[in-house]
Amino acid sequence: MSIEHFSADGTLIESLASHKSYRPRDEDGPPGGGRNPTVDFHGEKRCRDTHESRMDKDAFLFKKIKGAESKLACLGHLLMENRHGLVVDARVTQATGKAEREAAVDLVEALGGGQRITLGADKNYDTKGFMEDMREMTVTPHVARNDSNRASAIDGRTTCHPGYATSQTIRKRIEECFGWARTIGGLRKSRFMGREKLDFQFVMTFAAYYLIRMRNPGVVAC
Repeated sequence: MSIEHFSADGTLIESLASHKSYRPRDEDGPPGGGRNPTVDFHGEKRCRDTHESRMDKDAFLFKKIKGAESKLACLGHLLMENRHGLVVDARVTQATGKAEREAAVDLVEALGGGQRITLGADKNYDTKGFMEDMREMTVTPHVARNDSNRASAIDGRTTCHPGYATSQTIRKRIEECFGWARTIGGLRKSRFMGREKLDFQFVMTFAAYYLIRMRNPGVVAC
């Protein structure tokens, strides 16, 4: 396995809880009573400061893509080594706008060691704060530039190196891991309530993925 070149990304894992369960915190109970009451939330402004899911308190309304439907979900994060596309670390967090970058910092810190490494990632990681965190940990951030109506935090000192283009190509292989987990590993939607149980399922799913990849003669795990 590579000990120098890695990639990080996150994916949305839809909660088992329904939209009906996302109610105001100060509400005694849903109107109408019964086990499956009629709840009309259309046109209602709902945010995590005032609302929470009665079924899964760790799930937040979130969407990764602008214009997409908001879903009650958590975020699953992976750290992948670039040589064979094997998962090095995995974890689940609550779904917030900063969760992917914060999780990437934690995943890199968990690697240990003092050697310089590279980390490939998409445009969501292109922020000044994330760049500073990476450089403090002697990590070269090979992050895709997000310069749409803003200034990118990635400058020419990074993008001019051939390794940057290589990282940007290989980092997309992490989607193969997520794709397997959704279609084969059953992670398109959580089977459990609560982040801790989902984290257990997430890690075990990628442990199985790792074992399956090891059957490939071109993959040598150590």
